[in-house]
Amino acid sequence: MRNKYAVIIISIVALVIIEKENNIISRVSNKLTLRQSPQTEPPVPYNASSALVVMDDNGSYPEDMFAESSIQEGRKHILLMATTRTGSSFVGEFFNQQGGNMFYLFEPLWHVERMLSIGSNGTNASISVLVYRDVLQHLFLCNFSMLEHFISPPPQDHVTPALFRRESSKALCEEQVCSPVVKDVFERYHCKTRRCGPLNLTLATEVCLRKQHRVIKTVRVRQLDTLRSLVEDPRLDTRLIQLVRDPRAILASRMVAFASKYQNWKSWAVNGDVPIEDEEVKRLERNCNNIRISAELGLSQPKWLKNRYMLVRYEDIARCPMQKAAEMYNFTGIPMTSQARDWILKNTHASTEASGVYSTQKNSSEQVEKWRLSIPFKLAQVVQKVCGPTMKLFGYRFVDSEQTLLNRSFNLLEEKLFIKG
Repeated sequence: MRNKYAVIIISIVALVIIEKENNIISRVSNKLTLRQSPQTEPPVPYNASSALVVMDDNGSYPEDMFAESSIQEGRKHILLMATTRTGSSFVGEFFNQQGGNMFYLFEPLWHVERMLSIGSNGTNASISVLVYRDVLQHLFLCNFSMLEHFISPPPQDHVTPALFRRESSKALCEEQVCSPVVKDVFERYHCKTRRCGPLNLTLATEVCLRKQHRVIKTVRVRQLDTLRSLVEDPRLDTRLIQLVRDPRAILASRMVAFASKYQNWKSWAVNGDVPIEDEEVKRLERNCNNIRISAELGLSQPKWLKNRYMLVRYEDIARCPMQKAAEMYNFTGIPMTSQARDWILKNTHASTEASGVYSTQKNSSEQVEKWRLSIPFKLAQVVQKVCGPTMKLFGYRFVDSEQTLLNRSFNLLEEKLFIKG
């Protein structure tokens, strides 16, 4: 049933995209009607460029869909966008640890990506990005109803034991959201700070609405231009932080963290030359290009992104974590609390044992160039070849020999002053 839903929703999205030039709005089956919890803010009206159109049983729009709404004074909606192995989980904690005013979500789009991939044997990227955008929009409005359609197994009465990495959100483990433990119900991502039962999304909505600020961390949004309608949504005061990292370091980290998926790279590192036309190399090139194109758009500061986009290098955060955290908080307009400062101070001087592959505790100054010892020069050369324009934009220096790569006194980072608003 869930796979059937995913296939249907993708088909609807595709139809709307095809017909959007003529402003033809397709009627959506009431099986896909997005349920709205009583306490949630109503979703923003959809137009022909939207991914989904929501109608009632009579084929009409819900009245509250067009109700006027305004941003609550001082409320901010922050999207931290990155790719895997860029330190985004670590940086996300800068906001998660802020204290009582913050509602932080860790990778909610994991469910969407998984369901769309299963339902379509690989989803068209142009369709996925629109669904991602709309789920983000709902979540920023504290509306979990759309996300519920992608959680497997399906939530029962808005209760689920399956929300990905629930324990990574302090807000979702607060006492107000902590429902009683249910016997024989296994929750893989259970709260660590207190013993709670499955997540009640109605309670999560209520807590979300009481919080002053909302932050979402994701590695699944790669095209900045697809977020324009989200940024221009009058209900939201959105800020986008794009986190980037040296592509050579990303590759080295992924070869360790996702070893089974990077067997070819590991083999090339040991046994011979890298086939530059191989699909995995081409994928690396496409990923670099997507990151660069998004950053170029953000840094060009079009009207819709004015004062709403910030580019941050992981290396700068690793070297000066407190300074960069303060800059990010200043950019978002959210006051930085003593709780956040204390967490950053404690967790940027972690021991070697605590700095694991997936840990949010880092000895930052030591981590930043550790990758130079883990990949051979020939792999670094390949990355420099296919990701050259991206590296130049972000100020990452090239190496021309194994000796230079291993020479830690050779600084790979150029000083760069990126536009922050």
